[in-house]
Amino acid sequence: MNALEVLKQRGFMQQCSNEQGLADLFSSSQITYYAGFDPTADSFHVGSLIPIMAMAHLQRLGHRPIAIIGGGTGLIGDPSGKTELRKMLSREDVASNMAKLSLQFNRYLTLDGEKGLLIDNADWIVGLNYIEFLRDIGRYFKVNEMIKNEGYRKRLEQEQGLSFIEFNYQLLQAYDFLVLLDRQHCMLQIGGDDQWGNILAGVDLIKKMRRQTVFALTFPLITTARGQKMGKTETGAIWLDATKTSPYDFYQYWVNCDDRDVIRFLLLFTFLPTEEIEKLGQFQGADIRMAKEALAFEATKLCHGEEEAQKARKTAKTAFSKEKEDSAGLPTTIVSKERVAAGIPAVDFLVEIGFAPSKGAARRLIEQGGAYINDEKVTAISAMINEGSFSNNVCVIRHGKKQHHRVKVE
Repeated sequence: MNALEVLKQRGFMQQCSNEQGLADLFSSSQITYYAGFDPTADSFHVGSLIPIMAMAHLQRLGHRPIAIIGGGTGLIGDPSGKTELRKMLSREDVASNMAKLSLQFNRYLTLDGEKGLLIDNADWIVGLNYIEFLRDIGRYFKVNEMIKNEGYRKRLEQEQGLSFIEFNYQLLQAYDFLVLLDRQHCMLQIGGDDQWGNILAGVDLIKKMRRQTVFALTFPLITTARGQKMGKTETGAIWLDATKTSPYDFYQYWVNCDDRDVIRFLLLFTFLPTEEIEKLGQFQGADIRMAKEALAFEATKLCHGEEEAQKARKTAKTAFSKEKEDSAGLPTTIVSKERVAAGIPAVDFLVEIGFAPSKGAARRLIEQGGAYINDEKVTAISAMINEGSFSNNVCVIRHGKKQHHRVKVE
């Protein structure tokens, strides 16, 4: 099957600058393609997986990926989809984030310098001569066309407006595409649909400067059936870094997805064959949990390895049974004997372990009957976690039916 058809079948394709031309190119040769990622945090989150998984699918079909970490553009920040100016990062912050993100790419892609590349665009951006850049590149951009870009237009309509430094971002992203064409014969740029204007700017720049046709492809911006942004929960983002989101919590995110999302997510976030996914899609009612467990296991295996996925699956089954004595695989917080003896306010602790984003939210959780200590509902806002809460120095805190957290005294 043509690579473009695979992407369409699995739900990755939103817009394409020249669908037939790109399909023909995929059919006739191995192509080099790229996606850019600005190092604005020290970890990717689940929402970042859409372009990463698309790149991985294309690589498995024999094409060559380039993952660009924007060490140069990251010093500015992309205004697309943002309602205000991004926090400006220092070069030290950018370098630190890049090092951590590079490790996460390697779980999904082979970026060994031959089958795929990992490149920092600071290599050609940081040393640019601004006057020469404006003369050589800037002259091809028309302001009246740029402000039609949806991301720019929305910002211009708001009170805080669009800063001049952000206005330059589209030029730099377009220049990235030009450099990668010249240096790596890169023919395709991919990204989220909020990047459509920026990617087309690169296609247009190359057409004007090199008289060559290259391609743009974007993915839909994924939201859950409940309308939530992909990878976001009530208590925050679901990160790929195990120190920010544990493998167990990562597994739980997928196993707790809405029934309406499970098949779509299996197509997007796993490498399971479509035939197998179709069989999983036949489950109905309570049996659909088997499809969710397949999704959770495959997604966790990709992100954290098979051993961690096996542990998360075992722990999840234990947590939903009454075998609380085998709770060692749950996310765990260590507390001191002195702290337990003094008593820990349940409201404070629900915030500490991430079951609520604030004390107000923790109080509401208790009032609505959603907080449990060792399967006993917490009924009072003033409830304390104390020595009586522990058996063999362990207790389990629960948020509703699905989130569990182990507390251990040392």
